[in-house]
Amino acid sequence: MKKLIYILLGTTLGLSSCSDLLDRPELNKVVDSEGNFWRNENDLRLFANDFYPNYFVGYNTGYGTAYAPLTGYNFADDFTSSGNQANLLGSVPTGTGGSSSSALSILRAEHPGPNWNFYWVRKANIMLHRIDNVAKPNLSDEEYKHWTAVARFFRGYEYSRLVSNFGDIPYFDTEVAVNDPDQMYKARDPRGEVMDKVYEDFKYVMDNMRENDGVGYLNRYVAAALISNLMLFEGSWQKYHDLDGARAKKYLEFARDAAEYVMNSGKWSFSSDFKSLFASENLAGNPEVIFYRVYDDALAVRHAVGSYSNGTEAQSRSANLDLLKAFICVDGKVWQNSSVPDANSFRLQDLAKTRDPRFEATFMDTINTAASGTLVYAHKFAGREALNYIGSTYPAKWASNSNTNDAPVVRLAEVVLNWIEAKQILAEFYGGAAVTQADLDRSINAIRNRPLDDVAVSKGVTKTAPLMLNSLPNDPERDSDVSPLMWEIRRERRMEFIFEYARIQDIRRWKKLHYLNFDSDDYRLGAWIIGNVDLRDKANPGKIASTYKDVLEVKTASGQIIKYDGTNDAQMVGYYVVRGFGPRQPVQDRNYLAPISQLLIDEYRDRGYTLTQTVGW
Repeated sequence: MKKLIYILLGTTLGLSSCSDLLDRPELNKVVDSEGNFWRNENDLRLFANDFYPNYFVGYNTGYGTAYAPLTGYNFADDFTSSGNQANLLGSVPTGTGGSSSSALSILRAEHPGPNWNFYWVRKANIMLHRIDNVAKPNLSDEEYKHWTAVARFFRGYEYSRLVSNFGDIPYFDTEVAVNDPDQMYKARDPRGEVMDKVYEDFKYVMDNMRENDGVGYLNRYVAAALISNLMLFEGSWQKYHDLDGARAKKYLEFARDAAEYVMNSGKWSFSSDFKSLFASENLAGNPEVIFYRVYDDALAVRHAVGSYSNGTEAQSRSANLDLLKAFICVDGKVWQNSSVPDANSFRLQDLAKTRDPRFEATFMDTINTAASGTLVYAHKFAGREALNYIGSTYPAKWASNSNTNDAPVVRLAEVVLNWIEAKQILAEFYGGAAVTQADLDRSINAIRNRPLDDVAVSKGVTKTAPLMLNSLPNDPERDSDVSPLMWEIRRERRMEFIFEYARIQDIRRWKKLHYLNFDSDDYRLGAWIIGNVDLRDKANPGKIASTYKDVLEVKTASGQIIKYDGTNDAQMVGYYVVRGFGPRQPVQDRNYLAPISQLLIDEYRDRGYTLTQTVGW
């Protein structure tokens, strides 16, 4: 049996007495009693275990999709679906929000974070109160500081996510009594003030959390890696949304320093291939993985993310041509300027060899007509062997909701990319030291120098040339308000984190949500196809299958759209046009933040209090 990388005991937040025939408290439940609980750090650990599945989701469990890669993070400018594209929220909801303890809920696809829900804030504040007022006499000073840091980390994490969705949010730093409606129904606090409190929590964490609390438990390195994410988000939001330059600088410096703390430890390295990060049965020995979630039949903990990457299960949103064009070529140049043979070919088999190796490790190198709306299919989260079962029966590990490949929760690439971006923003806008070639070698180029697995090598895949400050790519698609170096840092994130958490959050914090307007043809196109080769009728060589008549369209190199009429097989060569493509409603500025439901506003009003709606809504 694999080691359980984080412990999921049957804890509950039902803080009421539980007893058996001998009137003894259950050993795997929290009992909020001074005599029977809060006695030592083992009790604190038991209480804290409940946070783990809410914050270290990994691949979720069963068919769960919330916060899971691929199945949960498939809404961004990288992905296109057949038919009309899903709209961002267009009106104030009437019934969302509440105080349920549901661990894995997401507001909406464009706001991948919690609803208006303070359950986890309350849980963290309860833990802090009990540490100070009940457990402290039974703890050493080191134990007291560590467990206080654990509670403050989770409180800061939750508030970071709430603020990312709603902006201004009521801040609670103590357990709110049920008979204190003035606190319970308090108004929103300004975003900056809330995040200053989060900053203070995270500073305490960095000063007091243990560097090692045993296998599978939160420690200072894991916390620092996540703090670098959360502080980069808020610092860059403050900058690009023109909120508060002083706060932006403070948060970005913290993101840089937290990332550097992990990097300077020397505990992790880029010495395993990209595919192994996501498709391995056991991540215990992976040198890039800082924290991970175990899935194991023996533990009855399984997921379905691998299945939806197996070549057969449908992917509702698939990679579009805009994403394919964003991949850097192996000579370190954009495709328009590359000297790599076939760099201007968008046949998948050519892209696998001419583009950064992460392309080949992420996508099938042949088109997938059955399961992808763009014909480009991601198999990032399943083992290579899974594709051998297309058309036959899959083994349990790559079928249904019985997948057991481990999930990386925190990995070194996130840390170094957070670090280099924070440094570059500080350099460009806040007087920070200029990014050097040594900085790039320590971050982007270290990632590019990952080893390749044997399958990739056998296909002719090669490592990408390093990014050089004195010869940055000249990308004709670069936004005019983004510097060449920052554009490449953003490109690196796009290649590294496909179908993970980052892209939708990145374009929100960069104030680039308008990318979702899909106002370029590249968003309605997929890979380059040769119709009578890729879509051939098996019984009639040289012909396209009859099911494509009056349905299949391609865009030729000259820009002409051609529809298949059953006779023009030889003409059907070009970029695949996504079937039934329709645009979404235009993105509005208010879509950067989420509204709260009218139901909540009415509840406050009915009790004599005022809850203001999110700005713009």
